[in-house]
Amino acid sequence: MNVSLDRTFQLTQLSGQAINDLSPSFNHLPKTGHADGEYRLRRYSIVKATANGVQHMPPRAFVQSDDINHFQGNVSRTFEPLEDKILFSAGMREMCEVFKRANALSDEQEIEIHQIRIAALEGETQVAPEGVHQDGFNHIAVIGIGRENIEGGEFLVYKNKNQLPFLSMALEQGEVAILADDQLWHNARPIKAVKKDQKGYMDLFVLTARETQYAV
Repeated sequence: MNVSLDRTFQLTQLSGQAINDLSPSFNHLPKTGHADGEYRLRRYSIVKATANGVQHMPPRAFVQSDDINHFQGNVSRTFEPLEDKILFSAGMREMCEVFKRANALSDEQEIEIHQIRIAALEGETQVAPEGVHQDGFNHIAVIGIGRENIEGGEFLVYKNKNQLPFLSMALEQGEVAILADDQLWHNARPIKAVKKDQKGYMDLFVLTARETQYAV
């Protein structure tokens, strides 16, 4: 599956081996002390992806302005980094290379990686509490890794914040949606558990890049 509208919106797929590399580590995601920390379990790292592999950059807090994020804007959020075993896996390298190629990013480009499990609470659980939004980057990718005992959670993409979405799809294992965050808007439908007495959750990676001009 490869669908592209230039570089504004693209759909592609990770290999089965990459999915096998990336999936197990979601069982080790911690809760956080942030507003959504009880049900959006997360790790966060900043990397560069070069011909020599993935390079882990020094940690820093994640902050979005309240113009961008009305739910947790102007809040300095810190998260535990991705585990080394997953960060330096072949699957991680493949995922970063897919993102780089799709957006023609240089080896010097920083890529921010959010590894997230969204657990279904009683009733409906908001996947994107901020609603229809942009993340404040040039490029983002949302990669589906797993869905367990849930319905809903479809990824929604909009040409304009006030229009209906032109895309609504539940990202299955390895499916990658890449979009120009400064041109399109996105959201996700809430999830809820199908079997109420069993755990339900959705696992995904979110990759972001804010292009920087480098001296040559």
